Amino acid sequence: MAVSQQLETFGSHLLIGISGTKLNEDDKRLLSQLKPIGIVFYGKNFQTGTHYEVWLQTLKELQAQIREYTERDRMLMTLDHEGGRVHRPPSPITRFPEAYLLASHAREVAFAAAIELKSMGINVSWSPVADIYSNPSNPIIGTRAMGVTPESAGAVACEYLAGLRDGGVIGCAKHFPGHGDTSSDSHLELPVLNLTKEELQNRELIPFQSLIAAQVPMVMTAHILFPQIDANVPATLSKTILTGILRQELGFAGVIVSDDLDMKAVADMYEKPGTVTQTFNAGCDLLMVSRNLPSSSVERTIAIARDFSESITNGSLDESIVESAKMRVENLLASTPQYSVELLERTILQKHAELAISCAFRGE
Repeated sequence: MAVSQQLETFGSHLLIGISGTKLNEDDKRLLSQLKPIGIVFYGKNFQTGTHYEVWLQTLKELQAQIREYTERDRMLMTLDHEGGRVHRPPSPITRFPEAYLLASHAREVAFAAAIELKSMGINVSWSPVADIYSNPSNPIIGTRAMGVTPESAGAVACEYLAGLRDGGVIGCAKHFPGHGDTSSDSHLELPVLNLTKEELQNRELIPFQSLIAAQVPMVMTAHILFPQIDANVPATLSKTILTGILRQELGFAGVIVSDDLDMKAVADMYEKPGTVTQTFNAGCDLLMVSRNLPSSSVERTIAIARDFSESITNGSLDESIVESAKMRVENLLASTPQYSVELLERTILQKHAELAISCAFRGE
């Protein structure tokens, strides 16, 4: 297989970020060379400070450009849209309360969020969070979690997933095998959790089990080291955790997606040849590269793709593993609706705003 074909093959396992509200030359190069299967949108991709009609039209044009350069009609158009502090789009898109406050209203809120996501051409929401609010000093999860116990977190997450599904948006459980008990931020460093496998089974894994039973289609990995389970690598790179626990023990047959490989917890690891092979061998099907780090040049993303290509060429990455991953991704894509960007009626947005206020005041 030619290198160019191998790079495009990698694109079928790649989600990337875009530089802004319009494609720059680096964006165009990555999209045309790698043809990523999906895009991760961030606040920088929305034209803030303008009227709704203006920024939405800009977003529509951006998505059309993306499809043009990737030559893909079907894509995963994704957004972190949990509510609370994890909210990217400008007004009048509803900023729903943080997940911890949703409780019995989770399904209703998720359905409303899905309606708004679809109007922005988004078909994948990186939610629900399946982590547990078990460590009050956690700097990154905290009230992004849906409950303080495994049972409550799992129950509310399942309701949220059902609401997204009702609204026609794909959901994703995160961050496997559990980020709630950490005391450091994986955006800045590699957290370490000295939990035994038994402790994981009795707490962290329970919400994920509930979501798997509810047929969640995607699970996102955590960039966390669990030394008592796999002392060598974080969960994203651990075959013991992703294949052994998630696939074999919990029976998850859907798509496993890495958290952002530009996060400092793992970014340096992806400078080394063979890390992509290790990620696929661990069980990941999709790799996310946000391109948000100052050091995350276009060359870094190309280098990750070349690591994949060279691993196929030298035989260190078994093509059967890639083929199995590709089948899972293609099955997901085939069941993912594709949406055009269009204005929502103000009455719908007003109704959603009232729902958000109601949930925040109830604090249930």
